[in-house]
Amino acid sequence: MTGTVAAIWRHPIKSHGAEALETATLSRGGTLPGDRLWAVLHDAAKPNPEGWSPCANFARVAKAPALAAIRARLHPDGQTVTLTHPDRPDLDVAPDREADAFLAWVEPLVPADRAQPVAVLRNDARGFTDTPEPTISLCNLASHRAVSQKLGRELSPLRWRGNIWLDGPALWEELEWVGRRIALGTAELEVTEPIARCTATMANPETGRRDADTLAALETGWGHRNFGVYAVVTRDGEVPLGAELRVLP
Repeated sequence: MTGTVAAIWRHPIKSHGAEALETATLSRGGTLPGDRLWAVLHDAAKPNPEGWSPCANFARVAKAPALAAIRARLHPDGQTVTLTHPDRPDLDVAPDREADAFLAWVEPLVPADRAQPVAVLRNDARGFTDTPEPTISLCNLASHRAVSQKLGRELSPLRWRGNIWLDGPALWEELEWVGRRIALGTAELEVTEPIARCTATMANPETGRRDADTLAALETGWGHRNFGVYAVVTRDGEVPLGAELRVLP
């Protein structure tokens, strides 16, 4: 055994909040259920009408740091979310069905000199992942602790917007898994690539303000901007908190 699942987070709306889970049912070729189910299109977007579109088409923390402080809880109906933010009133909303209400709630969190949110899209088939293929992001607590130590302060893991957090692997061991298969609980995944990070990770998920130069810490400490890895689910399975992690031969 090389580790265990320490936390599971899904992000019902891309770059607009996170929600802790006790367990996840993974399906071959799929994402974490309910993850990035919605995305917020901005007025400068040029999305691909026939398939996947890069994250530059959507409102995101890299351009609007205040979005980092949103929390979003997906209701059992799969249609409604509860949104909270330290600077906004709580809101229960079906983002795509009640787009006007959602956009009115989120607009004050986007700087006036940035592209403005204009529409809410929903993708039940695969979610709005940052990768062309449906993926799940895996993060290592040892690597997170090392970045915190480099900066001389405790950082929230939510800065990295990871889906599954692992405890036990050595510092940056996850980067060595690219091209390999791992088992999590009864599911299996193939690790496809490291996650290159951007200024979104500088935003504090409690306040929505940039207050830590995570990119400089990665570059000066380890010579890269990678944190975490993307993986594709290759076998269905259950992944509860505490599930065993195994790197397969």
